[in-house]
Amino acid sequence: MGVETATFISQLSATNPLGTDPISEGDNQIRLVKDVLQKQFTTLGAAAVTTTAGEINVLDAVTAGTAAASKAVVLDSNAAVNAVKTAALHIGASGSETAVTATGAELNYNDITTLGTVETSKSVTADGSGVVNHADYQVVRPYFKDYAETVNAIGDTGGGSDAIDVSAGNVVTATVSSAEQTFTFTSPSATGRACSFTLILTNGGSQTVNWPASVDWAGGTEPTLTSSGVDILTFTTVDAGTIWYGFAAGTDMK
Repeated sequence: MGVETATFISQLSATNPLGTDPISEGDNQIRLVKDVLQKQFTTLGAAAVTTTAGEINVLDAVTAGTAAASKAVVLDSNAAVNAVKTAALHIGASGSETAVTATGAELNYNDITTLGTVETSKSVTADGSGVVNHADYQVVRPYFKDYAETVNAIGDTGGGSDAIDVSAGNVVTATVSSAEQTFTFTSPSATGRACSFTLILTNGGSQTVNWPASVDWAGGTEPTLTSSGVDILTFTTVDAGTIWYGFAAGTDMK
């Protein structure tokens, strides 16, 4: 028979050439095989292929986009990969990999909208300044050691009216100096949550100090403040500031 025609290996016949074919056609058969190999493997170039048969078979994905044991992971036409249970994800240096046992839902706990702001069903993170904003979510049974509180340092009030913003810090420092002083309290916690702050007031008795009408003092009488010295006052509310319970924790501190 004459020399067969083919472009790819799959088109070559394993039974050709026949034993009865002319020897003169042998060179054509050899050229055909060379031509098919070059057309089938167009990108090998001059580099030697050292991959073993087993390694090449790793590329034999059963279904594009579906991970399979001992197979390369490939994307489907939608650029998606279905990581089925038979193909566990491993992370780490070669030889010391750790299998990832987290579920998809558990991994999604890390899908945080704003770094440093607490969200429901999400991991707790700190922002670039190391701040964790709990956004009024509850922290249950914490066990603190060596903790600190933010101090809202108002400084010298100079008379007039000054707001003590609880959200700026639950410890407040202020100095009364030159004129009548009025304090207001802002940003307490919502009703049903206890909210307290401590005011460290210097020279409070040197001028008239006016407190919010919502303050109920111990015994119904506001404390006498020190004209030249430090007094410590504590205020607590459980109804978002409708009533503030006030008392002197210490006067004329020495």
